[in-house]
Amino acid sequence: MTDSTLKLGDKDYPVRKGSVGPEVVDIRKFYGQSGMFTYDPGFTSTASCESGLTYIDGDEGVLLHRGYPIDQLAEQSSFMEVAYLLLNGELPDQGELDKFTNTITRHTMLHEQLATFYRGFRRDAHPMAIMCGVVGALSAFYHDSTDISDPHQRMVASHRLIAKMPTIAAMAYKYSVGQPFLYPDNSLSYTGNFLRMTFGVPAEEYHVDPVIESAMDKIFILHADHEQNASTSTVRLAGSSGANPFACIAAGIACLWGPAHGGANEAALNMLREIGRPERIPEYIARAKNKDDPFRLMGFGHRVYKNFDPRAKVLSQAAADVLDKLGISDPVLDTARELEQIALKDDYFIEKKLYPNVDFYSGVILSAIGFPTTMFTVLFALARTVGWVAQWNEMISDPDQKIGRPRQLYTGPTQRDYVPVGQR
Repeated sequence: MTDSTLKLGDKDYPVRKGSVGPEVVDIRKFYGQSGMFTYDPGFTSTASCESGLTYIDGDEGVLLHRGYPIDQLAEQSSFMEVAYLLLNGELPDQGELDKFTNTITRHTMLHEQLATFYRGFRRDAHPMAIMCGVVGALSAFYHDSTDISDPHQRMVASHRLIAKMPTIAAMAYKYSVGQPFLYPDNSLSYTGNFLRMTFGVPAEEYHVDPVIESAMDKIFILHADHEQNASTSTVRLAGSSGANPFACIAAGIACLWGPAHGGANEAALNMLREIGRPERIPEYIARAKNKDDPFRLMGFGHRVYKNFDPRAKVLSQAAADVLDKLGISDPVLDTARELEQIALKDDYFIEKKLYPNVDFYSGVILSAIGFPTTMFTVLFALARTVGWVAQWNEMISDPDQKIGRPRQLYTGPTQRDYVPVGQR
């Protein structure tokens, strides 16, 4: 909706208003009319697209999926229901949810030749390296869902990616520890099936713990989508060239692998391990407050959320439930609980708004369940695949979408003549 203009030089540019959030200046004609580019490193003040999926208000600690608050979805919904919501725009009725869940369940198996593909990797390969390769290779196995101009094929590809990601992730873990792959079990839930494929063995029956299953489902919901972050923007940019959906999601996985994006919960857990035990917390808090000390507290505060992370409130209770259920005696987890309480009461943390974020709690939960830190970003990618495919579908359907082509502020040499090597 355009209801005002902004004058830049002697030209007026439309100001567009969304349903909620900041207004945006439409500068698509700015270069043609002025001969200048805008300059915004990191695109932190640039709206790269129009989207109806996810809204974030960092100052107020708000995260909405299709208008629904994230805490309501995490507490009352399921990952399958949130996946349907993001893909289709509305919450499903019972019949729609059953049909969607059945569709996803029937797509969980991988092409059998992909097991051979896994064995081409070294045993000590990082699971994210395996995931990048395997997801990219899916386009070589599923030719009937790579035509992006066909809405049916796009939806089939979306369902396949959501369904197969837990199988791909579990197989990456199994390969790293030398255990046999487990086929999916269609009698289990999406999350329960993933837990069984990851921790079960053929020699005995695996029982899904409902507390663990609930915590994992919440982690999946809380990581399903997060507006135009680095990996989501990567998926959209790759998709803008017309690349097939499997290649686009592989690109998103590669971007997520970066420690500044998907590795935050791993960094938080490594910090807790460095602290080691609760009695050393005061020492490390003093170091964090010292501007001359390079030590930084990981898992506190957030680049977007300036007040509190709404996802962290949900996981705080889930972390308590998991630790109580498992009864684990681990000084690192004891350190996490003690540090959480101190951070919520200490004036320094409150003044700086350094509250425990979603990465702090998810790392604690995943470690308690038994996941190695190398799997943390893999689980992030598993959950975020839902958001990626929803964003990709939205991008493909947008009539205003063009191939991504950012410009630059050039600061290199001006034109100069070539000098033969013997004369230099």
